[in-house]
Amino acid sequence: MLSVTKHPLNKPDLETVIKSFSKSLSNNFREYSVKVVDCPDLTVSPWNLAQPGLCGAPSVADVGGVPNLIPTPKVEKQYNLDMVADSCGLPGCYVIGPSAVASKLLGKNAELVNNVKTGKDGVVKSMYTKIVDDEENVFECKKYPHNEFGLLGNLFLCRGQPGKVIHVTAKFRTGSLNFISCLNRGLAEDIPDPVAVGGTFLLTNGKAKLHVMPGFSSCPLNSDDDVNNWLRFFEMSGPLTHTSVFVSKDPGLDLRLEHSHCFSEHGEGGHYHYDTSPNTVCYEGYFNLADSIFRVDPPSE
Repeated sequence: MLSVTKHPLNKPDLETVIKSFSKSLSNNFREYSVKVVDCPDLTVSPWNLAQPGLCGAPSVADVGGVPNLIPTPKVEKQYNLDMVADSCGLPGCYVIGPSAVASKLLGKNAELVNNVKTGKDGVVKSMYTKIVDDEENVFECKKYPHNEFGLLGNLFLCRGQPGKVIHVTAKFRTGSLNFISCLNRGLAEDIPDPVAVGGTFLLTNGKAKLHVMPGFSSCPLNSDDDVNNWLRFFEMSGPLTHTSVFVSKDPGLDLRLEHSHCFSEHGEGGHYHYDTSPNTVCYEGYFNLADSIFRVDPPSE
């Protein structure tokens, strides 16, 4: 079993979260809405998730971490989603969220959207985006038929059941924060205790700045400039379907506070940074609050 630390959360009521999201959105988008709804069927296009809902024992797991990637990759750090689910006490659960691929399976490093029902009745609908040609910056976004990932992952775990979720729309960005940072800033400013959130969102109209990791660097990445020169950046067009995990405050677990990856039906995807079309951008998302945070196999340094 993996090393796991469980941190139960003091979840705020949904109305408190709605007020927090709304206040922050009002400072960053011209139009917005936030409300509690019954989760729609998220297996349909363009969401394309492996389970219909985001409810049932909702939790967040932060697995591995950036030190497994930089300055030099620890390629032996590969994780199985069934093992992660079991280690968190949620065998057979549904898992979504961003991570790196298991490079031993794909033959190369890449961005991954995990979208997996674990267990004996498992369903895998994950998608990866990788650089096919490091010289030409050619990428591909394709199905990833495995339940293993590598290096690091920020995952939302639940039973995939219907239930009450928070529905957020936002249009025409006027502020400097991206969609997820805007929501997370509101939580951090308004709610004293840590709040962990997972879910899915669409960039339905507009374009976004994304990065895609190429093959592992042949030399250590010792600075932000080194990392940015290694990564490959692109502007990609909506609709882009994201899975996202964000945490308002770190309760001493060395957490990554925001992480979102996306895929699409038109062959684009990657790691979300921000939209590049503030005058036309439109977002729509469904989110749920986690009961607990699990810190899984944290790096030793």
